[in-house]
Order: sequence, then C-alpha cells, then structure tokens
Amino acid sequence: MPPPSDQSNKTDQTGKNDSNDEISNQPVTSSPRKRARTTSVSSRGSVDHHAGGAEALRLAGSEPNTKQYDGGIVRKRTDIENYVLERESAAHEIAEALPKEITSIPKIDLFIPEALKDAIFVGHLVTDLDSVGGAIGAAALYGGKAALASEVNSETAFALEEWGVDKPRRIEDLLKENPDAKVCLVDHQQTSQMNPAINLDNVVGVIDHHALQSKTIVTDRPIYIDIRPWGSMSTIIAHTFLTHNRRPSTEVAGMLLCAILSDTLNLQGPTTTEWDRLMVAVLSEIAEVDDIQFLASQQFKAKSKELAGLSAHGLVHGDQKSFSFKTDNFVGDVGFAVVETTDDEVIIDRLDELLPEIVACKKEKELSALFLAVVNIVELKGTLLICGPTELSLAKAAFGENCKITNDGAMMDLGKRVSRKKDYIPEITKAIKNGWEKPIHRGASTVDLKELGHLEVDPLDPYQRVVRKGSKLEPKAGEHFTVQSSN
Repeated sequence: MPPPSDQSNKTDQTGKNDSNDEISNQPVTSSPRKRARTTSVSSRGSVDHHAGGAEALRLAGSEPNTKQYDGGIVRKRTDIENYVLERESAAHEIAEALPKEITSIPKIDLFIPEALKDAIFVGHLVTDLDSVGGAIGAAALYGGKAALASEVNSETAFALEEWGVDKPRRIEDLLKENPDAKVCLVDHQQTSQMNPAINLDNVVGVIDHHALQSKTIVTDRPIYIDIRPWGSMSTIIAHTFLTHNRRPSTEVAGMLLCAILSDTLNLQGPTTTEWDRLMVAVLSEIAEVDDIQFLASQQFKAKSKELAGLSAHGLVHGDQKSFSFKTDNFVGDVGFAVVETTDDEVIIDRLDELLPEIVACKKEKELSALFLAVVNIVELKGTLLICGPTELSLAKAAFGENCKITNDGAMMDLGKRVSRKKDYIPEITKAIKNGWEKPIHRGASTVDLKELGHLEVDPLDPYQRVVRKGSKLEPKAGEHFTVQSSN
C-alpha cells in the first residue's frame, strides 16, 4: 500500500438537509449505534457513508466546512469530520477493493507469521481501549484469542457494547487452562506493564507503537516484532488487514475504529499520523459509520466517567465544538467544550490546570472565545470555566449578570443549565446577535503561540496521558491562574 497523501480527492461538500445532530430540533435517539450507523449490515454497498462524514455533508452550510442547524445556527466542522472527508475517496476505494465476505485464515497462510497462529493476544496492565480493541483485532487477523490484562475501563465497556463484542477473558484464566500457551504482547513491550501471569519464555510476538525503553522485554530467541511510530496500535492491525487483502468484520472494524479515536484523541493528539487518519476513514466505511463526530462524542462521554485517565488536554479537547458568527459587531468562532461527570468537584479542583490549557487551545485553534462547561449529570447542574475577559463578558451577556461568579471571575454557576444544545449555544447566539462586542482587554490570550510549550506523552504513565510542558501560562507554585490579567 503506498503512503497516504494529505491531498486525497475531496467530496462535493454541498447539499444541506435536516439531521439528528447535536443542535437539531429532532429527538436524539438513545442508541449511539442508531445515530452513528443509520443502515443495517444487509444494506452494505447501497448507501454511501462518506468515510464517516455523511452526516456532516447532510448538514453542509453555505460557507465552506460548516454545518447549519435549525434556527440558523452555524457550526464549523470538527477536525475529525474534516479529516475523514478529506480522505473519503481513498477510504472508499480501499474498502470497495476488499473482498465482500469476511475471509478466513487459510486463504492467506503465506502472509501469516507462523508464531502468531493460535496465540493469546493481550495488552498492558491498566488496560485501555487500544489494548483491548487491538487484541480483538489481532486475534481475528492472525487466528488466536484476545485476553485482558486487567479489568476494562468505562470507555472500553462502551465500545464493546456499541459493537456487540463479548468482553475477552482474563489472561490469568486462559493461562490456567493452558500454561504453555503462546502469548503476543500488544500495545506494550515493557515488563513493568506486563501481566505477571505471563511467562516471558512463552512470548512469541510484540505488536506496539511505543518507544523501546529501559524495561523492554529481553528474549532468548527471535520473536515476531511489529512496532511502528503511529498514533495507535490498532492502526497497525487495521493496516495489516488491508495489506493482507482481508476485510475485518463490522464488529472488529468498529472496535479498531474506536481504539484509534481513543489513543489519538479523535485524531488531534500529538502522536497522530496520516496513517491513523486514513485508517479511521477506511474503518468508518467498513463499519458503516455515518456520523463520526457523534460516535467520538459518545465515546468521550463514556471515557469521562473515569476522570483519572484524562489530562487537562484530554478534558478540554475531548468533546469540543466551535460555532461561527458574523454580525455587525462580531465576526469569529466560539468554541464550547463539555465534560459530563458524576463528580464535578473532581474537575473543578483542577481549575488551575484547566484554565491555561483552555487558553492554549483557544490560541492554537484561533478561536475568538472558548468555554468549558462541567456538567454534573446526577445533580443536573452546570459550571462554566472562564479563561479570560472575552469569555467573562460573553458569559454575562448570554447567561445574565446575576449568575454567581467565583474564583476571581474564573467560574460561573449556570444552575440547572446542562445542555450545550438547549441551554448554552442558543443563549450565546442570542447575545451575539443582540450586539455583543469583544472587550478591549483580552487577558492571557495575548500570549505568543511559541510560549505555549509543547504536548507530549509520558511513556511511564499507565494512562498514557497527553500533557503540555513548558507553557508560560502554567501557574508557579503557590500561585493561581488569573482570568483578568493582561500581558
């Protein structure tokens, strides 16, 4: 397969229709599958899924790369929507070239490493969706069994349920039944991340995308190794399916798709490559996903149930959308991120960590304003995090001067307002259309882009969180981020 190109043929991006998307007045179905996948497996080939961008095209606005909803609200397409549409032609061509049936192992014996046949494929401790989804994909590809190194998290449980896949058994149970079973490590190769039940002498392969470091396994004999510098191990499995001319089942394709979205932070993380973007587009075609953004947002909501695994960068970028406005007094894009949780205090306690990341994201995406709403889904209450004077001014205009503001202007109590669709964006839209203007003082947003530091993944972090290092906005010890400050 030739290297992917960023210049894939783009589809015709016109033809607006009504939709069930987040701002639509139509009722939202309770099933993410029904929203993300609107056709049955039996209809494969009769509907064009546009590599997961069908819904974005159906809502295409008059301006390029926008979606228009009932009431005239215009939202910019998200990055992931643009990514899949840019690769639609290549994804469709690849998916169509694959055999229509789910092919079997014997047809490609010459391409399968003998050592991996009948092996157990297992990920790392503190297992995540890439470990589990990749293990399931590898077992289907090479002919073996998928196993868990530890219990699944809420995001992985969502993906298993979404695609109707049984949860793999624990590696300890499988090895009790067959202590001499061959084992292939996926998504890791360090002994510190390996389940202690695994005998290193029985390891026959490694499929991974992480750096080789001090605790990398050492073996007495050659083993199968497939390590590529891509954003997700599941991208490697998906790519290998294609190079072997194998069509993964809808369920396997869906699991691999969700795993790549997870590990690359919806294709926005610093480790994302062109291969990850292409495989997301291809897998969306195979899994018959029409609305990639809806699938990504539902997956993030599931992930948010376990906040320990999310960095400030993950929380700010996870479920974020931007909306375009053009009035006599204001022209620009307003971003709005939402985190839904059962314990909002856990998020609010990280205020000094979140506010600089909101400013950094706003600067990097060239947004005029960016908000993060923390929604307690048990008590049904919302709290708005405010990163600067522009956001404070717009929040007051939208939600009222009487809303309680605390932490030196960094937080606004939104009361029972909990929905971006019903409560937040309509009020912001009304305020802007009624003549709101940006204040002169912009606070920390005046910081130079070069001073925002860089994103990196700590290889020793069991959660593999993306963190920002070296930012000028990071508060010093004993200090707090100041909303009203002006550089």
